[in-house]
Amino acid sequence: MLDGLVAGALADAARRREARPLTAVERAALDRAPALDARAALQRDATIKVIAEVKRASPSRGALAEIRDPAQLARQYAQGGASAISVLTEERRFGGSLADLEAVRAAVGIPVLRKDFIAEPYQVLEARAAGADLVLLIVAALEDPVLRELHALILELGMTPLVETHDADEVRRAVDLGATVIGVNARDLSTFELDRDLFGRLAPSIPDDTVRIAESAVSGVADVEHYRRAGADVVLVGEALVTGGDPVATLSEFRAVS
Repeated sequence: MLDGLVAGALADAARRREARPLTAVERAALDRAPALDARAALQRDATIKVIAEVKRASPSRGALAEIRDPAQLARQYAQGGASAISVLTEERRFGGSLADLEAVRAAVGIPVLRKDFIAEPYQVLEARAAGADLVLLIVAALEDPVLRELHALILELGMTPLVETHDADEVRRAVDLGATVIGVNARDLSTFELDRDLFGRLAPSIPDDTVRIAESAVSGVADVEHYRRAGADVVLVGEALVTGGDPVATLSEFRAVS
């Protein structure tokens, strides 16, 4: 599953590059106003922080929400107390786009994450050109030389890498990389099965000065409390917000967890 998602994302990036060459995207990235300090926005606080996700669909659940106006949803997320907004830009299985990212960036004043299957520099430059402040790097999808190259480019462009892990070896690789924002995804991207206790098993291996993000398997306040007890500074939430009917109220409940 993961290999197919990465291959599709790279094919779509190649198509976009035909219409917008690397040099043009690089100029647009460098012309952008400086990225917001996402790591500072996500630092541990008295109550848990939330990255709220604009998510129309997923391979595991299919269609979730139509989301005709991602900018309006982003404003609701900000109103509910989100510390950052994740925008899925993968087109084939998640129904996202870079246009969604640009719309969200224009609508809110908090950090915005490009969540996609990033595997080459062109995609990183696209993220900055569209206004992203964070870029997701999935350790399971990248060999160490490419992981290091993309991590360095994200930092060079003033953005923050969110380095996502799924097992102890991937956490070690992320720590060795010098990542300061590390996510643990409860969803196995090979099988799409969930393990809500994975974060708790891996969190002790993540240095204390690193922002620790628990991703996936959040359907209600009890899940947020579970992750907080296990040491999460931040939870990343998508499906519970786009399917729940009242994202402002849901976020306010989540943000109250201490």
